[in-house]
Amino acid sequence: MKPNQVKRLERLFRRRTLPAELINPDFARELADLSLEIRRQIGVLLDRTGEVAYVIVGDERGLLIPQLTDYPIGKKLLRGLRMVHTHLKGEAISDDDLTDLALLRFDLVAALQLTQNPDRFSVQTASIVPPKEHAPPYEVHPTVPFDSLKLDLRAFIEELEHSLKREESRETAAEERALLLSVTQKPMEEALDSMEELKELARTAGVGVLDTVIQRPKEFNPRYLMGEGKLREVLIKAMQFGASLLVFDQELSPAQVRSISEITELKVIDRSQLILDIFARRAHSVDGKVQVELAQLKYLLPRLSGRGVQMSRLMGGIGGRGPGETKLETDRRRIRDRIASLERELRELSNGRYQRRQKRVKAGVPIISIVGYTNAGKSTLLNTLTRSEVFTENLLFATLDTSSRRLRFPRDREVIITDTVGFIRSLPKSLMGAFKATLEELKDADLLIHLVDCSNPRFEEQIHQVDAILGELELSNKPRLLVFNKVDLLPDMKKRDPLAFMKVRKLSRTLSAISVSASDRKSLEPLLNELQQRFWHDVPDYAAAHGIEGDEEE
Repeated sequence: MKPNQVKRLERLFRRRTLPAELINPDFARELADLSLEIRRQIGVLLDRTGEVAYVIVGDERGLLIPQLTDYPIGKKLLRGLRMVHTHLKGEAISDDDLTDLALLRFDLVAALQLTQNPDRFSVQTASIVPPKEHAPPYEVHPTVPFDSLKLDLRAFIEELEHSLKREESRETAAEERALLLSVTQKPMEEALDSMEELKELARTAGVGVLDTVIQRPKEFNPRYLMGEGKLREVLIKAMQFGASLLVFDQELSPAQVRSISEITELKVIDRSQLILDIFARRAHSVDGKVQVELAQLKYLLPRLSGRGVQMSRLMGGIGGRGPGETKLETDRRRIRDRIASLERELRELSNGRYQRRQKRVKAGVPIISIVGYTNAGKSTLLNTLTRSEVFTENLLFATLDTSSRRLRFPRDREVIITDTVGFIRSLPKSLMGAFKATLEELKDADLLIHLVDCSNPRFEEQIHQVDAILGELELSNKPRLLVFNKVDLLPDMKKRDPLAFMKVRKLSRTLSAISVSASDRKSLEPLLNELQQRFWHDVPDYAAAHGIEGDEEE
């Protein structure tokens, strides 16, 4: 560009527009004249006082919007900036314009549709609208001659924000509204199964699921995990549905969380963080609270971000003296100190549990632990067996704290039966480390009851997941009893999916599983008989005594 053209562009910063005007007419004509002269699109971003915040020069086809760091969206519904730009060939508002409008939450986007005469041109505007399902998150208004435009911008924005707030207030205040995302190279069936489980985790955490997106790329994007084009589609969908949260099924690196958050300006979490949030809600005992806080801090520590090493007191040498400790480093040190404190407290609690377990061992009372996938019905089984009232609910991780009860048999015989936290696929390593203290209970157990929700379509995979976690805990050689729960739901399964029903029956026989309904005490008699036989050999076999034989093939 020529020097005088650059000076004219610089003078645009000194232009003013009334708050109620889209743009001052003289200002608009200056934009049109200069844009036609240099054959480039020119755009200005105006704040609500009418002052110019940015002047942007593009090419003949479009503009590149800069980082709007001085105008963060935060919790606001609109950014407080309007974009007015030129279209050299008189073309209508483009898809790129609408994408910028939706993603950047502009108050308004306007295209000055130019002709060869800079004094005669039309204008077309577009604005965000309250989200409606399966409808775009914006509205494009008809083109009108610029001189005929009648728009009280201040009143328009006030009404728009009022309608956006009114729509937002209709949503459940207690719920976060989320899109669930999975970026994986695993088979689609496995991705769908994992997504169904993520939906259940979201429901347990009180998150409203708006939609799900699965991408199976050939290569992962190291910065965003998913491709940038797909991410833009997700952002449009998030704006369309009014989402406030993105939940990824895969664990994200700290850098990926920051990058996705910066480009979307939405809260971004992964599966691990969602599980941690559920655990934080469910922990009630001292043990549980300590373990959850420890896991959260270990997860948070590598995800703290700040100004880097240039202000670090640990760097030393030239350039490292003087400023002392940064805020980031202070936070990290405090977290490390808190982690050390919690680990000491956890060891003390573990010692207390060890002493209690030793008393049980000395008393010669057999110990049975119920293990299994989350929401398999472990707490319900404990309640029904012992007539106790441990908290139960049809949610993942309804039980987080270990509960032990006495189970009495005839002839003054008794066992200690223990309920444990449920297992789940891709359990965060920080959680596994923290909960090893609680799961120490399993090492002293004389028998593990592996409870399986046989009505779950993924029950076979869940069995393998529990076996794998028991292997990690070095409990593979512990005596186990496989119990299929929720058999009261099988008649519906037989009608709905006969093949799945046949698979359950076949695996029950192959694995020698005992079938029960944990909520029905009468169905537990075979299990009670088997437990007595395991510990006291003078008990007659229940099946033989009652003439029970194996199920016929159906």
